[in-house]
Amino acid sequence: MDFPVFHLDFLGNRLLIALIAVFHVFINHSLAVGAMPLVTAMEWWGHRKGDERWDLLAYRILTVCFVITTTLGALTGVGIWLSTSLVNPYAIGSLIRVFFWAWFTEWLVFVAEVLCIMIYYLTWKKMQDRKRAHITVGAVLSLFSWVTMAIITAILGFMMDPGSWTARETFFSGVFNPIYLPQLAFRTPVAMVAAGWLALFLAFFFTRRDRELRSQAVRVISAWSLAWLPMATAGALWYWRVIPEWMEANVPIALGTQRFAAWYEQLLVVLAVMVATVAVVAAVGALAPKKVPGVALLAPFAMTLVLLGSFERVREFIRKPYVIGDYMYANGLRVADYPLYKEEGLLRHATYTAVRSVTDDNGVEAGAEVFRLTCTRCHTATGVNAVTDRLRDLYGGGAWDRDTVKYYLLGMHTARPFMPPFPGTEREAGALADYLLDLRAVRRPVIGAQDEGVVIPDAAATGAQGGL
Repeated sequence: MDFPVFHLDFLGNRLLIALIAVFHVFINHSLAVGAMPLVTAMEWWGHRKGDERWDLLAYRILTVCFVITTTLGALTGVGIWLSTSLVNPYAIGSLIRVFFWAWFTEWLVFVAEVLCIMIYYLTWKKMQDRKRAHITVGAVLSLFSWVTMAIITAILGFMMDPGSWTARETFFSGVFNPIYLPQLAFRTPVAMVAAGWLALFLAFFFTRRDRELRSQAVRVISAWSLAWLPMATAGALWYWRVIPEWMEANVPIALGTQRFAAWYEQLLVVLAVMVATVAVVAAVGALAPKKVPGVALLAPFAMTLVLLGSFERVREFIRKPYVIGDYMYANGLRVADYPLYKEEGLLRHATYTAVRSVTDDNGVEAGAEVFRLTCTRCHTATGVNAVTDRLRDLYGGGAWDRDTVKYYLLGMHTARPFMPPFPGTEREAGALADYLLDLRAVRRPVIGAQDEGVVIPDAAATGAQGGL
């Protein structure tokens, strides 16, 4: 616990990361990983047919992808690093220790990808007489775009299930974790499908003055999306089979949140209808392109994004109570350090804290520090996913008492397995209960080290540090 704790109480740290990460995934999968090979294929098709209209259509779609990926895509990519490093530096630090060379390689590939997309876009019109060479650049760009996703997917899989790494602790045992290849087999075709619907929607407007080309584009690109759907389905089934059984119990809450977990079966039906709709529209577009209206091209793209966003939320949630499976809890504390914290106290080993121990006179203040250290990765005090709202739901708006709240905190992980166990002593749990009761009474803001001043760590504060 040798980093200051960043906490955004009105929005919540978890939601901050989710908004940035999901938006980045939308851009990365549909406009980079999927769109680059599709645009390259369209350029090749136009070159083969000798049809300059296809070449122009591919260039216009690439223009949209180029502008968005090099601006919003790049910003949200950096935003993921910034937000995750602020919210949970322990988790990021641990992952870097395992995947340093993977991330370094990904950075090199990403730089090459940026250079390729610059060359591919900016030389499109200048290399009209060297189409084969230009198409080769597009193929290389497509490969680099996929490799960046493939590397990051290994890290995402590791966070869910490290597999044999916990015993072997080698780089390759971390990379080839049980979730990696199934998740990659799912993400790849989903990215291709999403790119197909994006291209269809754009093509409908770019070809509004050429109905013949519109019909051809709808047919060809619909066939592209339809061809990838069976592979996406197979990848999804493979992915589901390798998920650890204990994670499956978290799926209803992951998909519908605690409030709508009882609607799990209905939500599954809605998602299934979306998948069926995407498949039907793709089939109609491939077989009878003139019968597909423009709005029917937007709906499948929106549904594909909803399905992808739902997948990202479920993937993030089902691994709880861990942020790195079996190694680090979602609160950023290592599983191996819990016995020390429970015996000697969490506050004693915190570097940036205004309170070192709980006394009879500082219960609320100490509890605020415990809340900041243990709860703020997922909860706020009064904002989104507020801890006071969770307790209100638990007790139905009835009266709270200190002992009830304290003992619930000590045993909450048994009732809610997606919650990490309380890491501190019983007295620190009592102090947290004092703070929550005080917070409910006066809506007190979270006390942070930035308000109380930074305490320089002493020797006792360094006993449980370290990463992997």
